[in-house]
Amino acid sequence: MLEKNKRIRAWFSSGLDAVLLFVAYLLANHLRFNYLRFFQPGGAGPALDIAQETVFAGGVYAVVAVAVFWLCGLYDASRLRGFWRRCRLILLVNAVCILGFEALLYQFRVVNFSRLVVILFYVFGTGLLIFKRMLRRWYDRWRHRRGMDFHHVLLVGGGKAAAQYLQALEQNPYYGYYVDGYLADNPNKALKAEYRGPYTQLDEVLSDPGIEEVVIALDADEMQMIPHALAACDKQGLRITMLPFYNDYMPARPTIDVLGSCKLINVRQTPFDNILNAFAKRLFDILGSLFLIVLTSPVMLAVAIGVKLSSPGPVIFCQKRVGLNKKEFMMYKFRSMRVNTDEKTGWSTNSDPRKTRFGSFIRKFSLDELPQFFNVLKGDMSLVGPRPEVPFHVEHFKEEIPRYLVRQQVRPGVTGWAQVNGLRGDTDIAERIRYDIWYIENWTLALDIKIIFRTAFGGKMINDEKLV
Repeated sequence: MLEKNKRIRAWFSSGLDAVLLFVAYLLANHLRFNYLRFFQPGGAGPALDIAQETVFAGGVYAVVAVAVFWLCGLYDASRLRGFWRRCRLILLVNAVCILGFEALLYQFRVVNFSRLVVILFYVFGTGLLIFKRMLRRWYDRWRHRRGMDFHHVLLVGGGKAAAQYLQALEQNPYYGYYVDGYLADNPNKALKAEYRGPYTQLDEVLSDPGIEEVVIALDADEMQMIPHALAACDKQGLRITMLPFYNDYMPARPTIDVLGSCKLINVRQTPFDNILNAFAKRLFDILGSLFLIVLTSPVMLAVAIGVKLSSPGPVIFCQKRVGLNKKEFMMYKFRSMRVNTDEKTGWSTNSDPRKTRFGSFIRKFSLDELPQFFNVLKGDMSLVGPRPEVPFHVEHFKEEIPRYLVRQQVRPGVTGWAQVNGLRGDTDIAERIRYDIWYIENWTLALDIKIIFRTAFGGKMINDEKLV
């Protein structure tokens, strides 16, 4: 019955989406040809009725777009597909569908083609679909605050993995999951859930009609319980989710390859292993660095003159850093210190006597970092990514910090997720690495744009306070 209700809700939601898209298409055409007629050749003319062909085209598009949404998993009943992930999917899929559909209409001259209609339709259609989900989100949260519409879960396990699951639910209450209790051989007072008995009572507890899903969160020494737990859940026809005991070592979005009967989990795969993601990020870097080089060229010229006049030595300081796949490259910066020999392993501080007065000024506003846009254009660096380290520190940190070299699977960045979260200079390296790995595993182009805006308007750019 629960699965049937979910299917009914999904069909109802998709039908409402089709109606909203159809209304948006008619509204875009109505506004374009009846109220925005000054865009027509010859200026405003008499009001136009929406042709039958236009109405038919809008209906066809609504059905096709909803079908594509189904294929992309938009109506997946999983509560873990968050609101913003669904919104990004709507923005992308609706844009692709509208452009493709309008291209077909233009090619076959089915209806009058108007670029303004395309723009209005995308804005209205996407806006209505997202607004509908916002209303649903507010309604769901209102019901959850009143103890209604919870997804009831039974937790199998009482150790570290079970504690991680309960903590995650506590931090994300808006998903609407409610743990009815947990099974374990021994009760764990640290778990904030009701103890329902030992594993031997699993069949009896699963007979409770209120349980909708079972989460198996067994520790490594309890793996022998998995076959019995799966068989008991299948007997009751319950949905099963597993939290592996090696959860701490898995990426945010693991992929699985099949080799015969073996399922291979790729625990070190990144979004950039996808050729489209890698292409999108590199294209964004090229276009972004070109734009920023042109935009900041007057500032770079002024800084170059100031560096030359401030002390003897080269304008550009080149230092060897470790980049993608542990390959070394020369990173460019405006020289902010007097020429010295302590360049490979030294650290600088705010009161470092080696800094020139002008160097202190450009470091304060991160102007010394501007030449790194040329590193980005060359392909040594990215606009956003983990900050590159000198070889000496890489050799040192890789022995002390777990997963340190995971950050070398991507191009280092001019700015990064750790830096915009305050982890600059002489801060906790392990914490900085944790932020870097989170960025690598959860990368999206939208996240890069967010980091760039936070860098530009949220404080200093980087200033990693290494000797430069």
